[in-house]
Amino acid sequence: MSSIPLQDKRKEIEFFDAHAADDAYDVFTPESSLRLISTCVTLAGLRPRARVADLGCGSGVFTDLLHKLGYEAVGVDISPKLVALGRSKFPAVEFFEGDVESLPFESGSFDGVLLSGLVHHFPDPTACAAEVFRILKPGGSFVAFDPNRLNPFMYLYRDRSSPFYSSVGVTENERPVIPSEIAGVFRRAGFKVQTDYISDMRYRYLASSKLRWLLPAYNAIDRMIFSPSFMKPWRSFVLTYGEKP
Repeated sequence: MSSIPLQDKRKEIEFFDAHAADDAYDVFTPESSLRLISTCVTLAGLRPRARVADLGCGSGVFTDLLHKLGYEAVGVDISPKLVALGRSKFPAVEFFEGDVESLPFESGSFDGVLLSGLVHHFPDPTACAAEVFRILKPGGSFVAFDPNRLNPFMYLYRDRSSPFYSSVGVTENERPVIPSEIAGVFRRAGFKVQTDYISDMRYRYLASSKLRWLLPAYNAIDRMIFSPSFMKPWRSFVLTYGEKP
């Protein structure tokens, strides 16, 4: 029997419902959000007008970007209040309240899946990967972005084993991922998997008010250190992507 704990879904819902009240979880600048989503759809090879599920959509910022880029995008989140907020902010987009380990969609009903900073919320993402595989059509593709545990800043600030770990602004389910481990999970689910990395994602929000003044310095350092190609494996976010045969 596996010793890996299950995700505490109640705590996830409570945490994100609370953030819906002040709409404060849109952490990247609009330019960085667009760059991230454009990179994701390119890696996944998504064609315009493809039907795409944005899992862990939050208030729908990335779902709306997919819609504006010409995709038939739907958003899914476990937080009912964030889903309600998404419907209010982006009435042209369809949103569903749902658990990504048991999605409310028929098998083979999507061309693409975006996992919006979601995988690192699961102590064991095996069931999540299996559901992504199930809802994709043959030849469909997925892309996931998550904080990279190999990045020194992500490790020091967000990994529970770090002496500088901060729990402010995260749930206890979260942990930055090891790229090879996440690739392995999706490969075992049946996907052909590849990995890429991205940095220079400009933050405009940080949960800890004590550290917000450091954001400009962090953004500058992140861009300077990790822009060289040989620094790719240590960039702040892992992009895991692949195709269903």
